[in-house]
Amino acid sequence: MRFALLLLGLVLLPALARAGEQTSAFTAFSSGDYDAMAEAVGALATSADPRAAAVISALRDGRLFATEEGDLLIRAPDGAFTNAETGAAVSIDADDLKKIRMNNAVRRAVDAAEGGMQLFAADPSLRRAAAEALFKSHDPATLPALSRAVAREHAPSVRVAMDQARAAAIVMSPDAPEAEKLAAIAVIRARGDLDASALLASIPNPTPMVATAAHNGVVAIQRVLQLWDVLESVFYGLSLGSVLLLAAIGLAITFGVMGVINMAHGEMVMIGAYVTFVVQEVIRSAAPSLFGVSVLIAVPLAFVVAGAIGIVIERGLIRFLYGRPLETLLATWGLSLVLQQAVRSIFGPTNREVGTPAWMSGAVPLGGLTLTLNRLTIIAFAILVFAALMALLRYTALGLKMRAVTQNRAMAAAMGIRTPWIDALTFGLGSGVAAMAGVALSQIDNVSPNLGQGYIIDSFMVVVFGGVGNLWGTALGALLLGVVNKFLEPVAGAVLGKIAVLVLVILFIQRRPRGLFPLKGRAAEA
Repeated sequence: MRFALLLLGLVLLPALARAGEQTSAFTAFSSGDYDAMAEAVGALATSADPRAAAVISALRDGRLFATEEGDLLIRAPDGAFTNAETGAAVSIDADDLKKIRMNNAVRRAVDAAEGGMQLFAADPSLRRAAAEALFKSHDPATLPALSRAVAREHAPSVRVAMDQARAAAIVMSPDAPEAEKLAAIAVIRARGDLDASALLASIPNPTPMVATAAHNGVVAIQRVLQLWDVLESVFYGLSLGSVLLLAAIGLAITFGVMGVINMAHGEMVMIGAYVTFVVQEVIRSAAPSLFGVSVLIAVPLAFVVAGAIGIVIERGLIRFLYGRPLETLLATWGLSLVLQQAVRSIFGPTNREVGTPAWMSGAVPLGGLTLTLNRLTIIAFAILVFAALMALLRYTALGLKMRAVTQNRAMAAAMGIRTPWIDALTFGLGSGVAAMAGVALSQIDNVSPNLGQGYIIDSFMVVVFGGVGNLWGTALGALLLGVVNKFLEPVAGAVLGKIAVLVLVILFIQRRPRGLFPLKGRAAEA
């Protein structure tokens, strides 16, 4: 009999201890002592009580109340009250209750407790998010929960995040041994981001060895961050260069074959952006399920619309001005004003909203880089357009005739090539490619009547810098100018950066008037 009672006591003792801790925590909440409340939050979070999450959430949201007897009640969104310990419904007048309030210390304890409870969630993404939140809070009180979570975690990426959160709590703990702090500093240093650098720089009362290790960690992290900054500037420079390539490649074709300075080229870019807007408006009203492919539909449609407009412009205006560059420049400049005003009259002067499909939204993390999907898509699109144009010029009859006209117009005409139609098709091709650039730009820039004006000068710079009529030169020139511009912007600002790029291009042209890759042979002699 005594043995049975002893065995029953051993079984019930842990449960009674937990019940005592729970009752003590609930008593602390109604006591008004903020230090005791903060300790009670941590105790309740680690008590494995199924009601802990509801109580702590109610405390955070201001829905936790106490009766005159000290019992805790939780108010539901509909105004009903339940007992915090038992979950039983309670009928009581809200005027008879005292609202449990918090100070900053209790709020920090609540944030840490909620993060600690999420460490044991079934969803790995929730556990990882909780570990990241605890890393930023670096509260030593979360060490017991983090140690248990690390011991039972099997997902490698989540375990790394938990190890980092535990290391952050260790370095901020005044009671942690020096050896543990040094090991924790190594873990934080391996994380290598701004949060890690800030944490290592704020360790309280470090010993000389800990201070030295933390300083070395901060220096190492700063070096890594500088490298990632350089790579980020290169990525944004390549994305800007891809935009310049799309805007300039059509101009390179018309300028190289026809020798026409087309100041209305930017308006072809604008037309492509507005075609995208119209396509999306039609899809929104007629077939919303197709919105994800709206940009893909807009690309060929913009090419056809702008290409047809380009052919009409060449047949109706440009062909009468060959050999007169100044008149051509003035005529196309006036045409650009006409096209801008036409778009203002049809669509209005304000910016138009063009949506981004889901598959182009978001970003891809790569180490310390965040690669946005819309810019990655534009880079890939620029490569595809460039490859398609090179294939057209090299492997098709139209491309052969265009190259023949570029090299020797008189000889091409003598061989039976209808040079006037080659001029028209070339101008249409350049306009169509510019419109495809407008489709891409609609995803990263404002769609307005002035859209093309922001890229026309840069497009001419790219063409002249790379070598007139040379597509490889245009591609390399666009990428170089894009990268240089992104490296100059943080130093000189956006406006001064563009001015500096323009000055550099002018100085370069003084040394190499024909650009990076000048045409050779008859094309150069012409």
